[in-house]
Amino acid sequence: MKPTTTISLAIIAVLCLGAAPLSRAADQPFIGKWKLNLSKSKLADQMTIAPAGANKYTLTFAGVGDTETLLADGTDQPGVQGTTISITIEAPNNWKIVRKQGGRTVVDANWKLSDDGKVLTDTFLGNQPDGSTSHVDLVYKRAEGSASNSGIPGTWETTEEKADTAYEMEIRPYEADGLSFSISGGGPVSNVKFDGKEYPSTGANSATAPVTSARRLGDHSIELTKKLKGKVVETREITISPDQKTLTMTRHLVDQRLPNILIFDRES
Repeated sequence: MKPTTTISLAIIAVLCLGAAPLSRAADQPFIGKWKLNLSKSKLADQMTIAPAGANKYTLTFAGVGDTETLLADGTDQPGVQGTTISITIEAPNNWKIVRKQGGRTVVDANWKLSDDGKVLTDTFLGNQPDGSTSHVDLVYKRAEGSASNSGIPGTWETTEEKADTAYEMEIRPYEADGLSFSISGGGPVSNVKFDGKEYPSTGANSATAPVTSARRLGDHSIELTKKLKGKVVETREITISPDQKTLTMTRHLVDQRLPNILIFDRES
């Protein structure tokens, strides 16, 4: 580090004090507690299941940016981001998927194919670090250009969704020029600054944690870009309504055609 004179320190202090109110004023519309409005939000999902050998399949989920290959024998096998995952084929048209983190089940899903092979339902149960759970019923149709037209393998995208849990999100100031995002349930916290740099999520495995960068699109709009292993896996456009009572988050996930549009109402 280069030596700094007393005068330089004083100038830096004045500049920092002068800049802080400006950044805080830009951040103020976002700061607060927000609750997801399920009736106004549009949830979407896309996944691809492909044969990869005898009783073996590849799974590609939207927003992950990586593909998992595993035997469908019900055993826990290495998955993405430090997880394990298992597939149990209970019947040709009924599969059970379990994902674990550190030995704890975080996702329990049941896939069931309709008799005509055109609709796949996913009864999805998520377990949060704080012990709370979320339940979502997803209904998929085969996506255009799907490599398979029979059985569960193929590319599927949601046509409707039913969630029973509206999670909360809190946005707080982070250091001199940044924001901190946390959601109910005790998941990883995302801290970002508007300096073009990438910041890892806290509370996640540092070796597998994604990194996020942020930029301002306007006084009431920002964009977050998430990367995993150097690859962009998601962008989020977050916009605050003129009356600052509604937050709209548009999530564009890699390997997914449709965006997620999440509408939050301000709680505080």
